[in-house]
Amino acid sequence: MNRKSPLNRSNLVLYALMALGFWIIRALAMHSNHDTVFERTVNDLWRLAYVAVLHFLLLEHAFPFIAKKRKSFLGNILAAIPIIFLFMMLYSWGLCTWRLFGIGIGIYTPLVNFTSPEAAATDQMAFSMMSLFFFGIVRHIYHYIKLKQAAQKLRIEKQQAELNYLKSQTNPHFLFNTLNNIYSLARSKSDLAPESILRLSKILRFMLYETSGDFIAIEQELKIITDYIELEKLRYDETLRINFNHDIENMRQAVPPLLLIPLVENAFKHGVSETRGRPFVDIHLAIRNRQLIFVVKNSSEADTGEPVIENIGLSNLRRQLELLYTDYNLSVQQENGVFIATLKINLATHV
Repeated sequence: MNRKSPLNRSNLVLYALMALGFWIIRALAMHSNHDTVFERTVNDLWRLAYVAVLHFLLLEHAFPFIAKKRKSFLGNILAAIPIIFLFMMLYSWGLCTWRLFGIGIGIYTPLVNFTSPEAAATDQMAFSMMSLFFFGIVRHIYHYIKLKQAAQKLRIEKQQAELNYLKSQTNPHFLFNTLNNIYSLARSKSDLAPESILRLSKILRFMLYETSGDFIAIEQELKIITDYIELEKLRYDETLRINFNHDIENMRQAVPPLLLIPLVENAFKHGVSETRGRPFVDIHLAIRNRQLIFVVKNSSEADTGEPVIENIGLSNLRRQLELLYTDYNLSVQQENGVFIATLKINLATHV
């Protein structure tokens, strides 16, 4: 795999901005030296033009080369010694030479008379190390933020891919169950088969054109639930009792598409269809202050003592909720011949 070259536009801009930042900090720190503040800031700018290049070579090339994995740690030490010595010479004597070159062409103003070449080299080394410390800290913070952003982006992309996969599972599962209902009507040559196909077409139209986005208005979700209930009612006679009511303060409240339908579908497929007595489904939806409460009760023939086994619809719904919200609760319980699914969501906690 090819490594991204450090000599790219974003890196060059970063080092230019770090040099500018260090230069501004130095200029602000020298505000007390009113007589020579201009000369000092120009001198610093001249020196930064040199050391910024060295910082780039050291941080982006030399250090990665030293840290490169070798057969033994001794190899890293042997590689580090000549490189560090070279850069120390460049940061001290090299910067002295760059200073003399600036003086020669009239850009750099000599404000200090050094007693010896060694003293001049020491002074330039101090400037180099001060700026290197600044560059190193800023570079570390910058790459840490970039790394966090990349990890966050990767996490979001992974979650979105998983969410799309769960939706791709839920929709065919929902469609398969609906087609089974129509098949049972067609097989019995029921006069209700054409009406059931018409209602199915409305559901399919909704799934094709309204569920591609991240959100839909709750009134649209209510319509699809109503159409599904009406489609299911065609399979049963008047013995089936259905109660669907809602208390919603804002019909434009945004919710993920088809989020609630698995609980309704579960009530018919695993509850009503398996009930030998008088089947019923009670559905209540309330949304107040962005707090959603969705309760689905249905008749059930399962024994009270048996643990609830979640089917693919409920399992997918639980995982979707985990990816979509940070504050939610989905509970299912079975008692006295009644299956109760309760969903609570703080809609303000969408991730």
